[in-house]
Amino acid sequence: MANYRTRTINDYETILTCDDPESGLRAVVAIHDTTLGPALGGCRMWSYGDEREALDDALRLARGMTYKAAVADLPLGGGKSVIIGDSRRDKTPELFRAFGRMIEHLNGRYVTGEDVGTSVADMEIVRQETTHVAGLASGSGDPSPVTASGVFHGIRAAVRHRVGSDDLNGMCVAVQGTGHVGYHLCRMLHGAGAELVVTDVSEIALERAVVEFGAQAVSPDAIYDTAADIFAPCALGGSINKDTASRLRVAIVAGAANNQLAEPTDGVALHRRGILYAPDYVINAGGLINVSWDVLHKDEPYDADAALAEVSKIDGTLSALFERAADEGQPTHVIADDIARERLRVAEHA
Repeated sequence: MANYRTRTINDYETILTCDDPESGLRAVVAIHDTTLGPALGGCRMWSYGDEREALDDALRLARGMTYKAAVADLPLGGGKSVIIGDSRRDKTPELFRAFGRMIEHLNGRYVTGEDVGTSVADMEIVRQETTHVAGLASGSGDPSPVTASGVFHGIRAAVRHRVGSDDLNGMCVAVQGTGHVGYHLCRMLHGAGAELVVTDVSEIALERAVVEFGAQAVSPDAIYDTAADIFAPCALGGSINKDTASRLRVAIVAGAANNQLAEPTDGVALHRRGILYAPDYVINAGGLINVSWDVLHKDEPYDADAALAEVSKIDGTLSALFERAADEGQPTHVIADDIARERLRVAEHA
């Protein structure tokens, strides 16, 4: 029988953990803030070292979802779920059905979807136990291409702010991670005439980018020392830290990964070096904007063109953020947090 435990931590509304020996499910759902609406955030499956590491990841990701929805001006809150396990080895229908029952336990306060280590097919199994699932094949589907589209718009906004033109032809982009989102971003950048330097821990994903886009492959560590115009982190979080921030040889950091800064001070380090940083939860909001259709327009057929039109607004959102950061002399990640908190305060007093 599943063992559920509910608690609160600091400013998070609800932390729900589940240990279900029968299915093997060990999972955490973190609901950060529902001031703007129900929490929406995907389910990540990862081989965490222990439950504390899984909880810490869920907490960071959930807060990021709150801020992502707020800056994107969506009537949604922030939450995230993580399943402890090897996504290549430990997936079973029983595990995802148990996870679906866990989500149902929250009575609609949290809506899940796919994320790193999970897929649309996995969410179809979750749907057998709860209606609080987004991103199914019958709805908005795989968010990866749409997330990449938003990042592409964000990169053009960053380039325009830096050099006065958003023409990417001849620009060199160092892409860290060529998996789902990274692959689609590489495709768009290649189509715009950019030169690509890529890395990935998967030789298959790396070779695909080399063959299809004429990219230059480098080792995972060498990507930080690559001379390029743009560094696009599209793998896991924390890639910009006290060791790597000083090594970057780029003018812009703009990519799809969540929690790119290991610590806020790393954003300050980029600012001091004159590197323009596109805050992660602003530039990568395309996936959330897309999947939000399933929650905010659940009685209507999914409209891909309308969703992409909303995603394209990331360009203007980032442009305004860059201008405000320049006017106030503040790092861009500080301004992004300020905007999110301002919108939450307004909603709290409405």
